[in-house]
Amino acid sequence: MVGMVSEAKLLAGRDARVIIGGGQARRLEAELEAELAAGAAGVISFGLCGALEPDLCVADLVIASAVVTQTQSIPTDPAWVERLKGALPEAKVGALAAHDEMAPDVEAKAELRRATGALAVDMESHIVAALARRHGVPFAVLRAVSDTAAHTLPEAARVGLRADGKPDLIAVLRSLSADPRQLPALIRTGRDAGAAHRALSRTVREIGALGFQAFSASEAFSGSKSRHAET
Repeated sequence: MVGMVSEAKLLAGRDARVIIGGGQARRLEAELEAELAAGAAGVISFGLCGALEPDLCVADLVIASAVVTQTQSIPTDPAWVERLKGALPEAKVGALAAHDEMAPDVEAKAELRRATGALAVDMESHIVAALARRHGVPFAVLRAVSDTAAHTLPEAARVGLRADGKPDLIAVLRSLSADPRQLPALIRTGRDAGAAHRALSRTVREIGALGFQAFSASEAFSGSKSRHAET
C-alpha cells in the first residue's frame, strides 16, 4: 500500500497489487479489506513519512518494529523486519506512529514524539496494521523521510494531494495565491520529497536483487495465498 501515485510508480513492473491511499482512510480500508479477504498473504506499507526523531534526515529509511496509534501498538512481522534490515542495513528500525491526521508542524511532531516514542509518522500504516492483525497475516512498513522533525509543512503542501493520490495543483496554486510567502517552504518541501522518492527507488532495486519472494508476502501482491497485498 502506498499513499501517492508517485510512490506507486516506484513499484511498476514488480507484479504487485498496489493500493493507493490518497489520504482517504475509509476507501483505503475497504480496498485493502477486499484484497485480504480475497487471499492476500500479507501487506507492506511503503512510501514517505515525516520524522519525529530529531536525528533523522531527509531520505533516511525507516523500518517499523511496530505501528503505534493513540490506543495501541501493533508489532510488525519480525521475520520481515530482519529481511528488510538485511537488505537495507542503513535503515533505522523503531516504532512508527500513524493516524488519519497529518502532523504538519514542529510542535505537533514534538508532541507526537513525546506521546509515542516513535521515530516517524505516516497516515496509512495504522490501517494496514489493524487489517493485517484482523486477518492474521504478516505486515511490514518501509518508509523514507520526506520532512524532518524541525520542518513545518506549508499550507500549500498540506492541501496538495487529491483523493486519487495525484497532486492537486489547483489547490496548491489557490493556497499560494492566498499567501505567496509559502513559496520558499513549498520549494524546499518538493525538493525533500524528491530526495525521499529517490531513496525509495533505490530500496526497490536493492530488495528486488534478493527477489521479492524472499519476503513471502511482503510485496503487496493480491490473489492467491502465495501473493501479497501492498499498501
